[in-house]
Amino acid sequence: MEALKTYIGKKEFRMLSVGALGQGMIYGIMSSYISDFYLNVFGLGPIFVLLLMLLARVWDAVNDPVMGMIADRLNMKHGKMKPYLYITPLPVAVLTVLLFFAPDVSLNAKMVYAVVTYVLWGMIYTMSDVPFWSLPNLMTPNPAERGKAFTVARTTNGIGSAIPMAIFMILGPVLSKTGLSGNELEKTRYIVIALVASVIGNILFASTYFHVKERVNIPLEKRKPGEAGSLKLLFTNKPLVLVLIMGVLSCGRYMFQAGAIHVARYSFYIGPSFLGLSPAEQSQALQSSISKVSLVFALATAIGMFGTMIAMPKLIKKFSYKQLIIVSCAIGFVSSMTIYFIGYDNFWACIPFLVISCIPAGVINVVSSAMIGDALDYMEWKTGRREAGIGSACQSFVNKLGNALATSFIVLMYKVVEIDLSKIVGGAASIPATSLLASQRNGIFSVVSIIPAFSLLLCAVPIFFYDLTGSKKQRITEELAQQRVARGISVE
Repeated sequence: MEALKTYIGKKEFRMLSVGALGQGMIYGIMSSYISDFYLNVFGLGPIFVLLLMLLARVWDAVNDPVMGMIADRLNMKHGKMKPYLYITPLPVAVLTVLLFFAPDVSLNAKMVYAVVTYVLWGMIYTMSDVPFWSLPNLMTPNPAERGKAFTVARTTNGIGSAIPMAIFMILGPVLSKTGLSGNELEKTRYIVIALVASVIGNILFASTYFHVKERVNIPLEKRKPGEAGSLKLLFTNKPLVLVLIMGVLSCGRYMFQAGAIHVARYSFYIGPSFLGLSPAEQSQALQSSISKVSLVFALATAIGMFGTMIAMPKLIKKFSYKQLIIVSCAIGFVSSMTIYFIGYDNFWACIPFLVISCIPAGVINVVSSAMIGDALDYMEWKTGRREAGIGSACQSFVNKLGNALATSFIVLMYKVVEIDLSKIVGGAASIPATSLLASQRNGIFSVVSIIPAFSLLLCAVPIFFYDLTGSKKQRITEELAQQRVARGISVE
């Protein structure tokens, strides 16, 4: 078979990666810490937080596809997707800071503030997220090169998401030495992280605008009478639907990062006994334990997830996306179940298995975007229409829904195990995990063990029916190129 032409230069790859890293910083602070901020700093109730996150995703079910349709249909001077990388960073930065600001107001006012800032942040973030992750589909028609673009961008995006975690770990012990403790320390830590992630992350994200090129510009033809609408066209695309179902069912992969701070607070404690310590010494010991546990969790997830993502270009040459997902999820299931049986009393023994459990997250983060690109090729090959913006919007919605479901499981667990946050939040100091009941510690511990285990097992099921692999995928790519030539569509 004739080798396909490549289009993306090294600098373009590099700048796409820089933008992805910046976006990872912004999304990382929200996805990893918003539930902890709402529950343990802002003092909102678990049920309210649960409903806020789930209902916001219902709105995203409308908001994301609408953004995709707007991006597909609106041709601006500098491209379909690129302009959004220029106009959205400032409002995203402002809203990210507001998201982690804790005004001293009544509980009802706090709830109103949380709803407004959380929903607005999600809407504006969608305006940047959907176009950005549509870019690789427009930068090259070559599936292998497109897959490489997604691999590189998803890897640096993941690295970017780890930067707020590093700042979080450093700030705890540092701020405790300034005399801050309890809720005031937590408020200060979060606003500092939000400011750093917002400023640096959005500058890096915006820089992509100046260095990438949209090459695959498929004219949007007027819909014929009786022809399927955009959403119907997408949801009758079997390969795409299977990837989206897989994305929702794999929500447990987000728990290792989102749940880290929760298990650091309420499951693990690796410090000295509180007996005989002064309040200041207790605060420092607790912050040290939380930071150490969070640090080790971050390093373990980074090794498992990012290590896998870095290895993906070589793995993709040897195995299909389908094989990589099924095998990695089976490995992740076994490893996560092992963590559960080891238990929260054996922190260090859990860590090697945490590394292994994060391998599926690295695989899915990379190949799901490439698989959606292949599914869009399939749709264009079959129907002559390509809805790149809506395809990316569907993935954006699935990712946000998966993250919200993961966070919701964590929040719900607070209610199930009956941790009374009213006795903790707002005090001069927090409490060590060792002061909680075994059932409470074990319940929070399950969010980084047994729950993600079954999520990883379930998400592999729909991929057994995904068939855009091997000779079929190659044939679609070649015939699609011929169709474009026949339609007078050129790719520069």
